[in-house]
Amino acid sequence: MVQVVRWYLASYHAGRKSSVAKKPYNPVLGEVFQCYWDLPQAPATSSQPLVNDGPVPWCHRDQLTFVAEQVSHHPPISAFYAEHYNKGISCQAYVWTKSKFLGLSIGVHNIGRGTVNLLKYNEQYTCSFPNGYGRSILTVPWIELGGSVVIECEKTGYRANIEFLTKPFYGGKKHRITADVFGPQEKKPFLSITGEWNGVMEAKWSDGRTEQFINVDNLTITKKIVRPVEQQKDNESRRLWKEVTAGLRLNNVSHATNAKCEIEQRQRIEAQRRKDANVSWQTKLFQLVEGTDKWLYNNPLEKRVSVNR
Repeated sequence: MVQVVRWYLASYHAGRKSSVAKKPYNPVLGEVFQCYWDLPQAPATSSQPLVNDGPVPWCHRDQLTFVAEQVSHHPPISAFYAEHYNKGISCQAYVWTKSKFLGLSIGVHNIGRGTVNLLKYNEQYTCSFPNGYGRSILTVPWIELGGSVVIECEKTGYRANIEFLTKPFYGGKKHRITADVFGPQEKKPFLSITGEWNGVMEAKWSDGRTEQFINVDNLTITKKIVRPVEQQKDNESRRLWKEVTAGLRLNNVSHATNAKCEIEQRQRIEAQRRKDANVSWQTKLFQLVEGTDKWLYNNPLEKRVSVNR
């Protein structure tokens, strides 16, 4: 549990910082994004077999792979899946948002769940997500996270409660977090964590020991790798939005706007055709669990490994 909490708290600082994001890329129904990472100190991939039935079938067993699909338009739901074959770790999630104006701010409530599966330990950790807030939207905008998150493992009974603290109106610091980690059926935490999710976090153990838990400034950010646009399918993100991206990079807002409108109009026409034919949209990579709002990846690592065994 401690390592899962460490991973979770270290995950948010590496958000997208590109100056290109001047116009929203609203995901469209059926849009897919695939990428992978070559992890530091990983063995040479040339000697590793391909994971042909994985989310990115041209990748090797020591590469971290990721795929996402826009599975619903109303509400706009995105589903994600990632795995590292050799480490026996997979992660999947689904999320959609509700937004509202809060005076000089915009609040985005993230609805959904994530699951981390550790095959070597036969453990599953479920987690929720913090909300996002766009502050000072009429002056110099900035973003912060806020809200409560729970991470828990049904098998072991361990759980963690995390609070993303929003900045007080007067004084106070930005991006603060507190976290408490509990053992099975325990009311007192054996580990408490405080600090900033985009900086340094300190740990205090129940026996009085203190130590630095994470310093995200010391973490190496490994860039994702995406295959060239010309090799992508029409519904893959970078190919789908390439004209919008070109317009933004050339600072041609008119071109970006027109390209975006063409994509959205095409979506409306296709939706009307399905309605006229009384045909529902069929997702490709994820399926909705009947009677719930939960989306699951069709062919996760745990399913494939159990079959191969």
